[in-house]
Amino acid sequence: MGSPSPAVIKEQLRAGTSRGETSRGDTTQVNTTQAVHKSFDLGLLLGIAILACVIASGVTFSGIRRIDFLQPAWLLFVVGGTCGVTLVTTPWAVLRQTLRRVVVFRRTTPAAGRNAILDELLACAKLRRKDGLLSLEPMAAQSGHPLLRDALALLVDQSDRNQLQATIEARIRLHERHGQADAMVLEVAAGFAPAVGLLGTVVGLMDALQHFTTAPAAAFGLGTAFASTLYGLALANLILLPAAFRVRATAAQRLELEEMILQGALGLLDGLHPSLLRERLLFYVKGR
Repeated sequence: MGSPSPAVIKEQLRAGTSRGETSRGDTTQVNTTQAVHKSFDLGLLLGIAILACVIASGVTFSGIRRIDFLQPAWLLFVVGGTCGVTLVTTPWAVLRQTLRRVVVFRRTTPAAGRNAILDELLACAKLRRKDGLLSLEPMAAQSGHPLLRDALALLVDQSDRNQLQATIEARIRLHERHGQADAMVLEVAAGFAPAVGLLGTVVGLMDALQHFTTAPAAAFGLGTAFASTLYGLALANLILLPAAFRVRATAAQRLELEEMILQGALGLLDGLHPSLLRERLLFYVKGR
């Protein structure tokens, strides 16, 4: 009689896990969906909405005309100057990677949830104990996470524990360094933005003093000049630095998920029982 398919084993494992969790009163739920889910990050959208409301309210209650804050020329000066300095200080390949990471902020990460990864690893553990490491090859093709897919493929070809661990860890560390480098790009840009804004203010003051005729005209020119400093501070502290912190937080979440995959792959190589492997990996799921 032939061995059951990976899909059947997954379903059996899910049912068994659910029964075990009920008997022990464990509230952890295992998600068996392997499809890649991408949804809008509601926390990010809520933060942007609150920030916009606070700024608009502050401008309204301050009594200053809103049009005084809208200076397209100085906005272009600050944004363009900051982008120019960033291009000088950052290699284009690194900057392009950072821009790609920022673009996907609107969507939640990582692509595959921790519960789904746990379910895949437990299914693989049951299949591995029943039919050996070679039986994991079909599971690798079905995996919803790139690192887990590659780790399962390595398990089929690599039986040395140290080499397997070194290979996966090298990839994890590379991803970690990429995240840190992307955050540093944004932090460097945030450091230059106020300086560019201050430079624009100096230029505006020079222009205002050259056209000094009446007190109202001078006051208007001085107020307009300081809009450049305002834009520089806002760009640095309300956009670039929060983006850098978010990059670091996202990289930390990805690191934890990939460390979970590493421990699962090592457990599969060691032939751990699914229940023991579950206890080893459950901390990564419950930790959030």
